[in-house]
Amino acid sequence: MSKIEGTGCDILVPFSERKPLKEIEHSITKRYRTHIWSKFVKAINDYHLVEEGDRVAVAVSGGKDSLLMAKLFQELKKHWRVDFDLEFISMDPGYHESIRKLLESNCSYLNIPVHIFESNIFHVVDKIARDYPCYMCAKMRRGALYTKARELGCNKLALGHHFNDVIETTLLNLLYSGSFKTMLPKLKSKNFEGLELIRPLYYVKEIYIKRFIQGSGIWPLNCACMVEAERTGNKRYEIKDLIAELKKKYKDIDNSIFHAAENVNLDGILAWKQGGERHSFLENYDRDEGQGKK
Repeated sequence: MSKIEGTGCDILVPFSERKPLKEIEHSITKRYRTHIWSKFVKAINDYHLVEEGDRVAVAVSGGKDSLLMAKLFQELKKHWRVDFDLEFISMDPGYHESIRKLLESNCSYLNIPVHIFESNIFHVVDKIARDYPCYMCAKMRRGALYTKARELGCNKLALGHHFNDVIETTLLNLLYSGSFKTMLPKLKSKNFEGLELIRPLYYVKEIYIKRFIQGSGIWPLNCACMVEAERTGNKRYEIKDLIAELKKKYKDIDNSIFHAAENVNLDGILAWKQGGERHSFLENYDRDEGQGKK
């Protein structure tokens, strides 16, 4: 066993025994309509994430986010006006045997026809990036998923990043990198021409994902990584804790962080980059003489 492979973080404990599949599926568009289903559909519409003729590879890690996303896409396929195709893919980076069995069991019970493929990424990362494995692991996982998506003829790869991932990324960049940059709802792949990454859970808050999974009686996969389990060098946990503390005094602080990336006023920014080129407020400072002076 590699240092990275393991049983991982604490598992999200369900509230009850597993609910019948029909009840789980029904709850998505009924009980969780406001906080999950409507947010999912809104992100797809707002950012044009799924369009006519698309073939979407839905990445299923087996965690709470990806399991919900897979079921959301199945419901979308049933009810939406746009014709598109789905493939469900799952990469085994070197999971502990018990983790792999849980992944297979959950996908089978939830009727998610997933293609599971092996990559041995945990072993490779353990050898080449033992001190700081998270970045390398994420990069290799992404590449493996892109490769599988292309193999299956897909033009889009859906990942389960949610609202909280977005605002945490914004603060991570601001506080630790000294830059204002957020996680975008879609990206064109630089290394896989014709493939696009999409994040349809962009508006969905993590608390409602947890409630859905726990209320459904599902035991999702944890991170299955000992580095994550020990929180070694993981600043994201610090940011998550910081936001939780701020919310005690300012209940809408998470929404404010999210909307900040939509309300950037370049007239109040010292410098910015666009297309790899750096710009300064001085470029336009004297262009319209007399305007904007107080």
